[in-house]
Amino acid sequence: MAASGRQTGRPTLEEVAARAGVGRGTVSRVINGSPKVSEQAKAAVERAVADLGYVPNRAARALAGSRTDAVALVIPETEARLFAEPYFLDIIRGVSTELADADKQLLLTLIRSDRERLRFEQYLAAQRVDGVLLVSVHGDDPLPDQVRALGLPAVLNGRRREDESVAFVDSDNTGAGRAAVAHLAARGRRGIATITGPLDMYVARCRLDGYREGLTEAGLAPDEDLVANGDFTEEGGRRAMRELLDRRPDLDAVFAASDVMAAGARGALREAGRRVPEDVALVGVDDSAVARHMDPPLTSVRQPIEEMGRTMARLLLQEIASPSEPDEQPRQMLPTELIVRASS
Repeated sequence: MAASGRQTGRPTLEEVAARAGVGRGTVSRVINGSPKVSEQAKAAVERAVADLGYVPNRAARALAGSRTDAVALVIPETEARLFAEPYFLDIIRGVSTELADADKQLLLTLIRSDRERLRFEQYLAAQRVDGVLLVSVHGDDPLPDQVRALGLPAVLNGRRREDESVAFVDSDNTGAGRAAVAHLAARGRRGIATITGPLDMYVARCRLDGYREGLTEAGLAPDEDLVANGDFTEEGGRRAMRELLDRRPDLDAVFAASDVMAAGARGALREAGRRVPEDVALVGVDDSAVARHMDPPLTSVRQPIEEMGRTMARLLLQEIASPSEPDEQPRQMLPTELIVRASS
């Protein structure tokens, strides 16, 4: 893209860093006036900037003491899914509260197609926001790295993989799966099934790992017939539950990797004439409004979703004020807690 500096002949941030003999993050800190830089490094960067004539739009605004004061929150989902799932609304509430306290504008962006993705990348390249928050990112999504390549701070809700290179806020998803299975096993359940999230998402794989670890700790043999793949939607939970009942009609418990999928599973169990919890115990994840309003109320592993949103926004604001080195990206894990209700 021309706005990145590579096609216009303007020097890049990387070239400044190489000339100064420092890391990319150090250059960003000097340009943004951060005090977390030695006088020697600051002098080297300033010489390199002068020698190369490096003055990108974002740096010019920062040096002039002004920014856009806007942050983008990116959710690569449809409007229907956004408003159907309490998870997204709780994240938005947490993010917007924190940004409002800091007098920052929130730009909510849904990306539903390659065309919209390209348009958003062009928008970012024009330096119209100071940073980006990303939610519901799948493992093969290049957008976080593209944001960083444009010199913008980014924070993820969850990770794409274990060795995530971009700043993130996550919860203990493996522990969530273990806690759910331990609870069900302690209640005497032995045919414990699970409905996973989409397995191209690290969060879904972690919850599945926790489920399997929980079975081992409870002395129960794993059985792949008791694992059905879902997609974090209600219809996906309903479909997976029907599949499980066809395969293993003797199952007596289900750990669904989200409350919304648990609601779909509850519908399929009712259609099949199975009572909850008498015939099949049911546990979800999120402890959302869905869990509290189900019949019977759903046992769920609570993750502090709104606090995750607030923490993401706080980390991003810190990165905007004082960028970290690429190998020192901030990351934070928040705890989960099992909330027991009548479904189990």
